[in-house]
Amino acid sequence: MIYLDYNATTPLCDSAREAMLPYLDRHFGNPSSVHAAGREARSAIDDARDKLAGLLHVKPHEIIFTGGGTESCNLAVLGLARCRMERGGHVISAKTEHHAVLNAVEHLEKHEGFEVTWLNASRDGIVDLDQLAKSIRPETRLVSIMTANNETGVIQPMREISQICREKGVLLHSDMVQSFGKIPVIPSEVEESPNASSKVTPRDPSIPKAFGAQDDIGSLVDAASFAAHKFYGPKGAGFLFLRSGLSIQPIMFGGAHENERRPGTENVAAIAGMAAAAEWALRDRADEQNREAQLRDELWRRIAEIFPEAQQNGEISHRLASTLNASFTGIDSETMLMALDLEGVCASSGSACMVGSVVASHVLLAMGLSMERASSAVRFSLGKQTTAKEIGDTAEAMERIARRLNKATSAYAVA
Repeated sequence: MIYLDYNATTPLCDSAREAMLPYLDRHFGNPSSVHAAGREARSAIDDARDKLAGLLHVKPHEIIFTGGGTESCNLAVLGLARCRMERGGHVISAKTEHHAVLNAVEHLEKHEGFEVTWLNASRDGIVDLDQLAKSIRPETRLVSIMTANNETGVIQPMREISQICREKGVLLHSDMVQSFGKIPVIPSEVEESPNASSKVTPRDPSIPKAFGAQDDIGSLVDAASFAAHKFYGPKGAGFLFLRSGLSIQPIMFGGAHENERRPGTENVAAIAGMAAAAEWALRDRADEQNREAQLRDELWRRIAEIFPEAQQNGEISHRLASTLNASFTGIDSETMLMALDLEGVCASSGSACMVGSVVASHVLLAMGLSMERASSAVRFSLGKQTTAKEIGDTAEAMERIARRLNKATSAYAVA
């Protein structure tokens, strides 16, 4: 099997597995219990919180453990939007967001009296910054823009977005589920969006680096969502960064866990594994992303030779190294994915959160691409275990697919 769906989920790394094992066996206590077994479990959670806070250069109490990226996004969007008034208000987001944000914002709009401004995106997938600046009003409670898109890999100009929100005095949340461990949390000058008009002050070498960042995450956003299984950790674990001093309304009830922000007995093993995976994923980040970018570009080169009508989707100069989203004119996504699966290649048509369904990408449609192009899109996403041989074998598989499709088309035309 050739696995090219790392944006959907990643394999558990050895570091995470080793960190989890003690809490799946002898250290099984409830971390809320006051006895020795409970204190052992609590210590593991505290250590994981400290480790993640250190990696992000934030305070430990700014980390809220959750059950994954979707919950983290829901807690941020619903919890922050509901916090400042009794009912109603104004929220800004984009139709290119993951459904974890998209559906939460739609719920506020449909059921809680909120007004919503949906930002336009260019054909390259970049949100309209002028529209963002003009859309913010006194009653705007929250802006939620993802850092990197899970389907196209397109990276938003987060520093400019942050500057607009800071100047207007509005809270900014970002879904960083797909970008963690792949790009710096705080963009550096060389990694700023090519569409950005503002100049970034060169990094002060006296400031310690986090992800190659200029500053801590709190200087960029007020809240950010993360999911362990996207960076080689276990499924069912995530966390929300929430800047100090901000209040948030819980979206679940039943306990005082996580400083009364997220109730429920913590998944100790998964939290320990998540912290270990985060540390592991950041090792040699820049070198690994360069390697993946080279493999991705080689895959596209081979695909373009085999399918001359294929088109890449999204801003190709400012995207995740792991992601190649391409449309195959005349071949619907489901047909291509089934053909790839028969060849032992795992890919997807976009988000993995649609319960196995293959539908036209809402992201590509929001970018203004045609239904035909959106319905023929396939996402290949690479990871740390992807090899040059796998890329070559995938290209050979696609050559066989092309021959079969051409043969079937010719037979149909003759008939």
